[in-house]
Amino acid sequence: MKKNIKKIRLRSRVSALLMRSAVLAAAFLTASTLLAVIIHILSKGVPALGSDGIFDPVYSSQNASMFPSIINTCIMTFLSLGLALPLGIFSAIYLAEYADRSSVPVKLIRLTAETLAGIPSIVYGLFGYILFVITLGWGYTLLSGAITLAIMILPLIMRTTEVALLSVPDSYREGSYGLGAGRLRTVMRITLPAAVPGIAAGTVLAIGRIVGESAALIFTAGTYPAVADGLFSSTRTLAVHMYALLTEGLYEKQAYATAAVLLILTGIINAASRVLASYLSGEKRRGR
Repeated sequence: MKKNIKKIRLRSRVSALLMRSAVLAAAFLTASTLLAVIIHILSKGVPALGSDGIFDPVYSSQNASMFPSIINTCIMTFLSLGLALPLGIFSAIYLAEYADRSSVPVKLIRLTAETLAGIPSIVYGLFGYILFVITLGWGYTLLSGAITLAIMILPLIMRTTEVALLSVPDSYREGSYGLGAGRLRTVMRITLPAAVPGIAAGTVLAIGRIVGESAALIFTAGTYPAVADGLFSSTRTLAVHMYALLTEGLYEKQAYATAAVLLILTGIINAASRVLASYLSGEKRRGR
């Protein structure tokens, strides 16, 4: 009996040791790979940021300036968020607060949103190309790209907002109803403010996806290297700018500089999301 117990304990210790070793090895491999990629991009991209004309206001074949692409990235981000954020938040409020959470249509909508969130971006680009560029005749324009990106990030915003709303305890709602507040007032004054940290985190993730997107925009917004002067003008963002430079094969240094800017910008967005979520969580706890 004692020998069997010792064997079981020995097997448990060996299994735990093997599992811990596998986890540590996976973590080390992931961290080292990520660190190698970051070091490679920054080591080649940061020195290239000092190249002449790389931040000139106007793009030309001599400078391959990324400044117009930076402006276009900001414009594209604001337009896409302006279209997707209200729709995503209102849809999530309906699913979490008004609809029957266990009903078949709600489950079907959630499944559809999760499926759409996992579709490759190039499929969205092909959809936008067929609908906006060809069928509606808008061509390669800022508006075509912004609507395509809004459709692409809509499932992400909707699901993160719904999860944030569902994570709010039902006791908040019951307390509000007990004090005589209606459903709309409860949602706007109690539930929604409590879910703001999760909604903000999802919004920042959507911004990161917009900034790093290239495939969908190549098919819809085009690659014209100038600041967009209207909704129906062709343009390019930073990710598309980097792709175009590498495709031409003449501006490798400028392409690495663009990659470094994208990497730094993505890091800033992720750090901002953590700080914002922590700040809003602290404000929510103090508000209690």
